[in-house]
Amino acid sequence: MAHALRKKEPLSSRIFTIVNHTLLLLIALVCLLPFVNIIASSFASTQEVVAKKFILFPTTFSLDAYRYILSTPTIFRGLSVSIGVTIVGTIVSMALTALMAYGLSRKYLLGRNSINFIVVFSMLFSGGMIPTFLVVKSTGLIDSYWSLILPVAINAFNMIIMRNFFQALPESLEESAKIDGCTDFGVFFKIMLPLALPSIATISLFYAVSYWNTYMHAILYITDSLKWPIQVLLRQIVIVSSGMQAEATSVDVIPPAQTVKMAVIVIATIPMLIAYPFVQKHFTKGALLGAVKG
Repeated sequence: MAHALRKKEPLSSRIFTIVNHTLLLLIALVCLLPFVNIIASSFASTQEVVAKKFILFPTTFSLDAYRYILSTPTIFRGLSVSIGVTIVGTIVSMALTALMAYGLSRKYLLGRNSINFIVVFSMLFSGGMIPTFLVVKSTGLIDSYWSLILPVAINAFNMIIMRNFFQALPESLEESAKIDGCTDFGVFFKIMLPLALPSIATISLFYAVSYWNTYMHAILYITDSLKWPIQVLLRQIVIVSSGMQAEATSVDVIPPAQTVKMAVIVIATIPMLIAYPFVQKHFTKGALLGAVKG
C-alpha cells in the first residue's frame, strides 16, 4: 500500500541522481589514485620504479625502502619525540584553548571585545619569523621540546570556533548551575566541557595533525639532533638516499630516492590515519557547531 501511494520519481530526477553519483565517484577515484600510487611505489622493486612513472599495483613487492628507513635506531627516537610532542602539545593546546574560548564567550567578561579584537588581529598579522625566534630565545626555550609547543599553543582560528560553540549554548544552563551552588570552574568542567565533546574532538585532531607535522619550528629552535621530531629525520633520510649528503648506513644497497620518498610519506601519514577513525564521527558535527555563529 505504501509503495502504491508513493509517487514515482521523475525521470529527470533519476538521471540527475545517476550523473551526480557517477561524478562524485570519479572525483573520489581521482583523489584516491595519488595515495594508491604512493603506497604501491613504496613497496615496488627498484627495477619497476625505474621503468614506470605511475604504479597502482607493484608486480614485485619489495621492502628495501622500509628496511633502509628503519635501519637506524634514530628513526624510533624521532617517532617517540613526535608522539610525545603531539600528545603533550594537544593536551596543553586544548586546555588553553577551551579555557580562553569559554571565558571570551561570557558576555560579562571585562574587556571581552578588546581581547576578541586582539585574537582576530593575530590571525591577520604576526611579528614574523625573526621576532618570534628572538622571543623564543629570550624565554630560554631554544633546544627544548617546549619550543615546539608553547609558541603555537593556541591557534586563533580554533579558539574562535570553540568560542562560538560556547556562545551557542543556552545561558540558562549556567544560571541553573550557579543557583545550585556551582562555581565558574564547576560550570565549565561539569556542564560545558561534556557538551563540547564533539568540538573538542575536532579541534584536538587539528592540533594533533599540526604538532605531528612540526618541521619548521624544529629546524629553527632545535639544535640537538637527538631531539629532532620524525619529520626532520625523514627529511635527512631522503637527502641521504638522494645522494645529497654522505652518511654511513647499515644498508649496503640504497633503494631509489623515489621509493624512499614514498615510504617516508607512508610512515609519516600512518599515525594520523590510525587516529582519524576515532574522531571521525565527531569531525563534521564539531566543526559546524562552532562555525555557524560568528
